[in-house]
Amino acid sequence: MVITYAGGVLTADNVEFDKKNNIATARGNAHLKSGDDTLSGDKIVFNIASKTGIAYKGRAFYAKNHFYIRGDEIEKTGELTYKIIKPVATTCDGDQPDWEIAGSEMKVTVEGYGLMKNARLTTGKVPVFYSPFLPFPAKTKRQSGFLFPYLSYSKDKDGIDVELPYFWVISPNTDATFYQRYIEKRGFKEGVEFRYYAGEKSFGTFYGDYLEDGKKITETIGASGSTYATSRDWQETHNRWSYYLNHQTNFDAATYIRTDLRRVSDRWYFRDFSAHNYYLNNYAQTELDPFKKIPFYGDESLRSLESTVRLFKGWSNYNVTALVSSTDDFSIANNDSTLQRYPEVTFTGVKQPLLKSPLYYEFTAVYDYFYRGQGEKGHFVEIYPIFSLPFNISRYAKVTPKIAFRETYWSRDDGATEGDNKSGTRSVYDFSVTANTQISRIFDVNISGWEKIRHEIKPEITYAYTPYVAQSNIPDYLPTITPVVTPVVTAGTNAITEQNAVAWGITNTFTAKMKGAKGAYSYLEFLRIKLFQTYDINEAKRGIEGTAERRYFSDMGMEVDFRPHQYVSFAARNQYSVYNGWKVTNYDLVLTDWRGDHLTLGYRYTLDSIEEINVDLKAVITEKLAATFVSRRDQFNSNTVENTVGLVYHKQCWALGFDYTKTSTDTRFVLKVSLAGLGNLGL
Repeated sequence: MVITYAGGVLTADNVEFDKKNNIATARGNAHLKSGDDTLSGDKIVFNIASKTGIAYKGRAFYAKNHFYIRGDEIEKTGELTYKIIKPVATTCDGDQPDWEIAGSEMKVTVEGYGLMKNARLTTGKVPVFYSPFLPFPAKTKRQSGFLFPYLSYSKDKDGIDVELPYFWVISPNTDATFYQRYIEKRGFKEGVEFRYYAGEKSFGTFYGDYLEDGKKITETIGASGSTYATSRDWQETHNRWSYYLNHQTNFDAATYIRTDLRRVSDRWYFRDFSAHNYYLNNYAQTELDPFKKIPFYGDESLRSLESTVRLFKGWSNYNVTALVSSTDDFSIANNDSTLQRYPEVTFTGVKQPLLKSPLYYEFTAVYDYFYRGQGEKGHFVEIYPIFSLPFNISRYAKVTPKIAFRETYWSRDDGATEGDNKSGTRSVYDFSVTANTQISRIFDVNISGWEKIRHEIKPEITYAYTPYVAQSNIPDYLPTITPVVTPVVTAGTNAITEQNAVAWGITNTFTAKMKGAKGAYSYLEFLRIKLFQTYDINEAKRGIEGTAERRYFSDMGMEVDFRPHQYVSFAARNQYSVYNGWKVTNYDLVLTDWRGDHLTLGYRYTLDSIEEINVDLKAVITEKLAATFVSRRDQFNSNTVENTVGLVYHKQCWALGFDYTKTSTDTRFVLKVSLAGLGNLGL
């Protein structure tokens, strides 16, 4: 028999309906369906008007959370409230779930919380956890409550490390998260995050933490006596803190103000808390999420932190930016010598036609006040207009001559010593002409779904000239100017270098035309190879004295991107010196497959400074078992930065894994448990 009511259907072998009180009593295979949710029982008594009732020997399934609940009695006491006698809950499918939480009584408020009395977690038939009261979230919307804790143990750095976050919904547009963290070898660390959203025009995030760190540490980083060597001998309690503020207000589509403040108490902060911190957890490579805009990876490799306040106004062809910037440099012992910009104002004109002529112009005008506690500081003004006249030589080549003028004014206010210029100007122009073309050919191949391959060649040559200009006694805070083409020898100062050079480049791209199973065509650029180099005319003409030799070729740059299949990619970024051989070789290989296996191999080499080998492997052993391996090797210093091995076992409603990590400063063991619907636990 079937009874249909607003919002659901009740079926059973036998149904009695009391029209006066709107109560239906269903017996025998009683089944109540509302949307994707279901409730079954030996007997269901249900008021179709108030939508309240009770199921005896009930079984319920809530589709949105994939949650199963059974009990001697499942009573719907209100629109969003339930009471269950002898409840058993799980997210596992099947008659014999891998885990269950059972209790004597449970009360639940949808979009609120549930409370189970005498709760016990069992895996199979084995009890593994008991609590006289177990609160849990029963919501699909944002609600206040405790988040899943962070639990870990490290042998040397922290000992036992426990963090319990509490999430508080203050209003529909504001919330806060409180972080209570106990670190056995350091003390209690308190943190708070506050987020607000006043629509698309104004939103932001504030975070801060504080710790009275009682750990005693004596160490030196870097070679003793080096400019970059830093050491500490902490035998007393140190106040450790950090804060982060991101705020943006959009006045209109082209005008906004944005604040990014990032500060930590000391240069050791990210070294000490590299395993787990707020900044790692909220790192984002894009800004799609307005509340997740931390662009730096907050671990021991972080070299500096920059705080900025930026006001931007844009028009169709022009924009102006006012900026205040402060930088903390962790690589030096004294940050007083680090340059700060208080403020910087930049006015930019994008490339556009000059009146209605074929001549194009663009420009940048900038004012800076560079400040620091120790060293040269002062004002800087520069105007840099660029004029270009692109034209085609028939249909085979495009030529673009370009001339630019750079006018610079500077004024020191740091108490310059006698003999130093307190102010000065610099005027210089640069001229260049670029010619490029492209040729292509299409080949019929008909191999493995590839019907055709298009090979395109793009050669380019640029002549660049910048005359010599006297720049004696310029302050060291002037920005370094990038030459028009890559120089043969990189200048060691911020002076504009004379240039009379020719740069060439050639790019080969290969694109496949593929026909899919349904006849649709797609295109894949599977190979790109680029070579480029500079020839210094002045160096080639230079006279030779003694044993000196001319070196008029720059390092040859080589770029390769190879992606013949969706599961294979390879990239290379290399530099080769015709005088000294390979100077930079960087390789990345990524292999994946349909099962979820993943291998990333990375190699980094820079002559006399860097040689690194990085490996990241995930191997799917079976449908349920996967192994992981991560290795970071500093071959240049003969040091293993990190080795991590792990296993993860997955089932439909839970996962169990462990990681063993050994770094140069610590050893850590992590046991990870994930119960679908409840969250993740790391120990």
